[in-house]
Amino acid sequence: MIVVLLGPPGCGKGTQGERLAAALKVPKISTGDVIRAAIKAGTPLGLKAKSYYDRGDLVPDALIMDIIRETLAAPEQARGAILDGVVRTVPQAEGLAEVLTGLGRSLGLVLMFQIADEQLVGRLSSRVVCEACQSPFSGRNPGELHAECLKEPKGHLVRRKDDEPDAIRNRLTVYHAQTAPVLAWYRANKGPLTEIDALGTMDDVTGRMMRAAGLARSA
Repeated sequence: MIVVLLGPPGCGKGTQGERLAAALKVPKISTGDVIRAAIKAGTPLGLKAKSYYDRGDLVPDALIMDIIRETLAAPEQARGAILDGVVRTVPQAEGLAEVLTGLGRSLGLVLMFQIADEQLVGRLSSRVVCEACQSPFSGRNPGELHAECLKEPKGHLVRRKDDEPDAIRNRLTVYHAQTAPVLAWYRANKGPLTEIDALGTMDDVTGRMMRAAGLARSA
């Protein structure tokens, strides 16, 4: 099954995507992951992407979709994949549809994680991340900043500048401007779109996601 994850920054879709990938026994991949992997492997597409990186330019959608096509054609993705951050704009939604058609595959599910902006502002502004592995931690008290992450290498916990309330609201404004047309596109094209309430405990949201995916909660 090919599943696309959509949702605002801080909604928890990354963590939920990992759980869904484990339940379906398929990889979870993101645009950044596949581009970095292609660059590291020195593939022709990776070298093209690296040329944009080296100039500080954005990698064009067409090249991103070529890399996604190459990734999904690999044996490791034969059973499917969870795509996180692959679709952020209408051209990317259209590009992914073309990629899947060319591979003779179909989109199984689009999961849109929904949560109110002010809930996200509160959640993200209390978040800290490990400066080494970037693992997020929420609900930390200010005095716990600079504590050590439990994962190796044990970096210090820091608050990112883009997790300040004003920066979060700006990010959400950009997100809504990009994503509203994507949702409209999937609805117009009768895409398999399901909205998930992302408010509640992690397990609550997982339960909703698993039911939307047609999986038992115990999965």
